[in-house]
Amino acid sequence: MTHSFVSSLDEVAALREELDGAGRKLVLTNGVFDVLHVGHIRYLNEARTLGDALVVAINGDASVRELKGPGRPVNSAEERAEMLRALRCVDRVVVFEERRATGVIGAIRPHLYTKGGDYTADSLIDEEKALLDHLGVAIRILALVPGKSTSATLAKLGDGKSAGPKRVAILGSGHGSNARAILAAAKAGQLGGEVAVVISDVADSGILRVADEFGTPTLILDPGTEKRGQLTDAAIKELHDRLRALRIDLVVCAGFLRILREPLLSAFPGRILNLHPSLLPAYPGRNPVAMALAEGATETGCTVHLVDAGIDTGEILRQARVAIVEGDTVETLTAKIHDAEHRIYPEVIAERLAGL
Repeated sequence: MTHSFVSSLDEVAALREELDGAGRKLVLTNGVFDVLHVGHIRYLNEARTLGDALVVAINGDASVRELKGPGRPVNSAEERAEMLRALRCVDRVVVFEERRATGVIGAIRPHLYTKGGDYTADSLIDEEKALLDHLGVAIRILALVPGKSTSATLAKLGDGKSAGPKRVAILGSGHGSNARAILAAAKAGQLGGEVAVVISDVADSGILRVADEFGTPTLILDPGTEKRGQLTDAAIKELHDRLRALRIDLVVCAGFLRILREPLLSAFPGRILNLHPSLLPAYPGRNPVAMALAEGATETGCTVHLVDAGIDTGEILRQARVAIVEGDTVETLTAKIHDAEHRIYPEVIAERLAGL
């Protein structure tokens, strides 16, 4: 990008060396900065007071679309850079296209790195935090202005428009058979809303291909860890921010193999659903079909429930029973349970959307 409002990494790195030689400090922050509001202005002014020059690294347009979903950014990278440079507190703006700001941090090596108060030291992106620690860069978390955010601003701008259909996000990690049933119901006008996005923590998962078949936008969530069933604080925050940016009304887990927790649960109270292949409270957790067979149960089924802080402990909304017959295997019983899931899950989603 050659616009005069955007500096190259080499130019900013040179500025850093000049400041360092004079015993002065360069402050770096990064973000989308899509629709500037008073929260941004106060944050940037405070960041500037912490050093002698403030550099703002902004996500490029493709990067914003990947992070925030369709419809973002509202303003192009060039426009965002021009608005930021018009602020007296901002000395330079750089643009990066990667998902993470590690390349910018490594090239600039700032004296101080700031983030807003919606982050904590633990919820910073792991690779960014590791690089900052390696470089010995001080980190400051600055308080945000309550109620002032891009999502809140966009929501206010939309107040005078038609409410439009309720918006659903599907989270999944696997083949996507339940997502297919939900998307088909939405296409047939039976859901009472639209599936705005399908999000997966597995880059090559079948659920993403299913979404593509229906022309539904997709996003890939980096879980931030290889620990089974876990999401890092940074991943939880990223998921929270994406769902809020997309104005999601209902979150639907369809074979999502990661545990959802605070602050996501509080952000969507009573609005996160999960589907479990057993008649809860029987056989919570992993391998419920195999457990039912191993214990010689005569029936099992599936349960749609609200997600809470426990494992498959949320309020039960609907169940469907499936008989276990002689000769059933994990494969045959799973197939029968899937048939029941595909029938009841879209129905429950439609009921919940109707009640919102």
